[in-house]
Amino acid sequence: MSRTVPRILIHNSETDALATRLAEAVPNAEIATHESYEGLCDVIAGFRPDVAYSVAFKGRQGFPREALLRIGGPEWITVGGAGVDHLVPWDTGAVTVCNSAGVAAGMMAEYTMGMILHFTLDVPGLQADQAERHWDPHRKMVPMHGKTMLIVGLGQNGHAVAQRAKAFGCTVIGTRARPCQMDHVDEVHAPDALPKLWGRADFVVIATPLVPSTRGMVGATAFAAMKPSAVLVDISRGGVVDGHACAAAMEAGEIAGAALDVFEVEPLPQDSAMWTLPNVIISPHCSAVYTEWAMQSFDLFLANLARWQAGDALNNIVNPERGY
Repeated sequence: MSRTVPRILIHNSETDALATRLAEAVPNAEIATHESYEGLCDVIAGFRPDVAYSVAFKGRQGFPREALLRIGGPEWITVGGAGVDHLVPWDTGAVTVCNSAGVAAGMMAEYTMGMILHFTLDVPGLQADQAERHWDPHRKMVPMHGKTMLIVGLGQNGHAVAQRAKAFGCTVIGTRARPCQMDHVDEVHAPDALPKLWGRADFVVIATPLVPSTRGMVGATAFAAMKPSAVLVDISRGGVVDGHACAAAMEAGEIAGAALDVFEVEPLPQDSAMWTLPNVIISPHCSAVYTEWAMQSFDLFLANLARWQAGDALNNIVNPERGY
């Protein structure tokens, strides 16, 4: 059954372009915008949206989830990114939550490969030699070809990484909640196989959602099981990798390098040991952010909005227990 013209709330740090695109796509829609975490509850109480498109543009800390999930709030919420841990838990009988998984998969895969190449090609060493005008005739590159990559979380982001890793000649192994044969992946395992997989990997990519079962998944035991030459790339959500255990592993030389895009507390506190650790690359939760991302994510929402208005099943509905 089709629905009447909806009331739609856009909650993002910049809303003008999105509101214009929405007005073009749904000319008769009632539209409200809000560009802050503060005051969202009052906006929702006054506007009473049917639908909300929301981005956690200032991180998880302080995100006004209660405003979105309150009684009288929207019946459907679309999250502008893939992660939904800033909203869980929610009553699936009262509200439907969709995410934008897949929109940034290609960019996140490029980030991952770039971070791995940073270490395999020893870019810091090359830069240090250049600064010293030192020509090392014995320097050798380390190929990715023939190495093993472990991808923890073979969703759309993890699978995009796998596709590129195979192009570099890697053996790709990975985990997913429901193991099945996948293109570009040599072995697919259940998450409980991880204790036997850590030590096989030259590159470990964390791309799993943050849910109770994955919180702290990459901790001291995992780091101790990894190769001393392993490189870790975390593009998941802060909390999957135990930050204290990661810092300790880097300080002890248990792994060779780490590229970390997400942290348990964001922004990363100024006094965090991570800032000064050698062989650690810190990025500000930007692996999924590129110039076209905001509008491409919103266009995915608009396509789903057409389905919602027509009474059709929505794409990318998230199960709060699985996180995807």
